[in-house]
Amino acid sequence: MRVGIGFDAHAFADGRRLVLAGIEVAHSRGLAGHSDADLVSHAVTDALLGACGCDDIGALFPSDDPALKDASSIDLLRRAWSGLAAQGWSIVNVDAVVVMQEPRLSPHREAMRGSLAAALGVELDRVTVRASTTDMLGFVGRGEGAACQAVALVRRS
Repeated sequence: MRVGIGFDAHAFADGRRLVLAGIEVAHSRGLAGHSDADLVSHAVTDALLGACGCDDIGALFPSDDPALKDASSIDLLRRAWSGLAAQGWSIVNVDAVVVMQEPRLSPHREAMRGSLAAALGVELDRVTVRASTTDMLGFVGRGEGAACQAVALVRRS
């Protein structure tokens, strides 16, 4: 069994959709990025890649690749995991903590879990998504951006 940790952070930007774990969340601003800036999918991808001893998400999906402009990050997660599963890896569990002041994520957490579980081809009980704030501290507390940390536990099938 192996464990991996992933982290991602993005600034908020006007005129963008807020996409978290493949789910569009209603908010006045989205996150800035080359793809859809889905920091949950990015962090989970990095956690899985790390657990399997691979390079990071940027090596697999470079942010300067024009083909990835506005790409769906949940689809990129699906592609990354498909390659890892083909190497004999299976998921024990994935846990993601989204850190943002607003919007409140509790109404969206189950949909986010379901989206991640579907992308990874695992049962819902193998995926958790939790939310936290920084109690108004730092760039997250000032509403400048958001972050996500994810942990993945995998094993060889």
